Amino acid sequence: MSSKNLSAQMGPIYRIPPYYYLHVLDQNTSVTRLEIGPKKFFKQDNETIVFGPDQMITLAPRHYCVVENPVVKNENGQAQFDKNGQVKLSYGSLDVRLEQDYKEPFPLYPGEVLNQAPTRLKYAGANSALRLKAVLDFDDNGEQRKAGDEWLFEGPGTYTPRKEVSVEEHISATVIGTNQAVKLTAKKELIDRTGQRRVAGESWLVKQVGAYLPLAYEMVVSTENAYVVTDKRALHLRALKTFIDDFGQTRNNGDEWLITKEQTETHILNVYEQLVAIIDMKTLNSRQYCVILNPFSADGKNQFGKRKLVVGEKSFFLQPNEQMEKGIQDVFILCGDEGVVVKCIESFQDEIDNVIRVPGEQWVVRGPREYIPPVQVEVLQKRKAIPLDENEGIYVRNLITGRVRAVIGNPYMLTQDEELWEKELPVGIEEFLRRDSLFEKSTRTTATSSSQTTKREKSKVVTYRVPQNQAVQVYDYKAKTPRIIFGPELVMLGPDEHFTYINLSGSLIVSLLSLVFLSILLVLRRFVTNKRIFFPSIFALILCFFLRRYI
Repeated sequence: MSSKNLSAQMGPIYRIPPYYYLHVLDQNTSVTRLEIGPKKFFKQDNETIVFGPDQMITLAPRHYCVVENPVVKNENGQAQFDKNGQVKLSYGSLDVRLEQDYKEPFPLYPGEVLNQAPTRLKYAGANSALRLKAVLDFDDNGEQRKAGDEWLFEGPGTYTPRKEVSVEEHISATVIGTNQAVKLTAKKELIDRTGQRRVAGESWLVKQVGAYLPLAYEMVVSTENAYVVTDKRALHLRALKTFIDDFGQTRNNGDEWLITKEQTETHILNVYEQLVAIIDMKTLNSRQYCVILNPFSADGKNQFGKRKLVVGEKSFFLQPNEQMEKGIQDVFILCGDEGVVVKCIESFQDEIDNVIRVPGEQWVVRGPREYIPPVQVEVLQKRKAIPLDENEGIYVRNLITGRVRAVIGNPYMLTQDEELWEKELPVGIEEFLRRDSLFEKSTRTTATSSSQTTKREKSKVVTYRVPQNQAVQVYDYKAKTPRIIFGPELVMLGPDEHFTYINLSGSLIVSLLSLVFLSILLVLRRFVTNKRIFFPSIFALILCFFLRRYI
């Protein structure tokens, strides 16, 4: 019979089945009493049914329930009543009732409240635990527990609940594999499983392989995996706090260092270590070198501002704060016609020339040889000798004196104080030089596109092939002397010389007169003591008049 059908009974007679009960209020005495079945209850006129009939509470094996405001019992387990016959209750208290203590169904006395329905006892398996918290001060088998204390009930086992304790959570162990560690943080001061005292907020690692069950005041932050260190890869670390690392070395806050295979093959970062970068090995062959800035000293400290030369064959790791100035560079292989212009930036003894170099000094290292510049030297430029035929030349300018000279006929390499000088010519002369005089004579009315697009290399000596029956006047503006060249001849201008050409083509009479005139000038030149020809203005005007009229 259900309790719903029982509560629907009306009238003075109540039939209470076995393991059912009800609460009866005597309105004369205001006392509520318990009636337990099986029985037939006759309700009096001054009585009221305030609860039930309802089924008694039955606890199955490995179950429990919690009753609020439990009845007060004596040593024999019997309920206590006051002088009015009202059952005594422990108000505000809880009573945990276990199946082993209440093998038979039991009723609730008036005022008792079922706080937690019958529930299966909690079981903690292997590698797991229940985190418990004390809500009241009590004695736990000789250990005094204060309200707020937390501890673990470690499995395997079944936990028996108590009214002074609440179950906060179920904790499973963290499995630590090979090359793994668990990072823990203390929530309050404690003594860990190794017996070491920890303070609130402190972090540490547990590296022991297997299952690890954190204590009540330990919090698992993360699982850390080891970094593999090989012959060609290292770890760049930075200290977040002063501590002693896994190798027994004291690291100060902010220190940086490398972990290489010589120390360990795998490394798990300490809680006070930060991974800055994974460093790859640098390898130099026999024809390479590099310059390292801020190199490490023998005591493991950076020498800021210094430079170090490393020559191959060699393999190495860049230490913290070290940098390659220009990366890996090739050794200068200089042939016999090659050289490099270098500059001294710091005094040193030059072993090649056996001299002392001072800052600012420049010189050329010539081949054939292999050259590796020391750290006191800066390479400015690599140069190669310019090949010159007997009819070729270049203009060279001295950077110190500013003097310009022409080098003709032999291969020449510029020194550290020289550069190529570009000779500028008037537009008319440029147009004249771009035309081939012999080709122009045969095809005077035809112009080719190639002749219009040809550009002169201004650093090369200006040359012109004077054809037969033509003459060219060259004037030296520095020496203030002219010279006349008759074709066929090759003219090569000096740095201060410019063309004034004379075309002798035309009528036979004009050509003969011009030749006679020029011959007289040449004869007069032989009798001039200072070897100069003074070209009178009247002669120049007459010559220009004849040339323009008859040519």
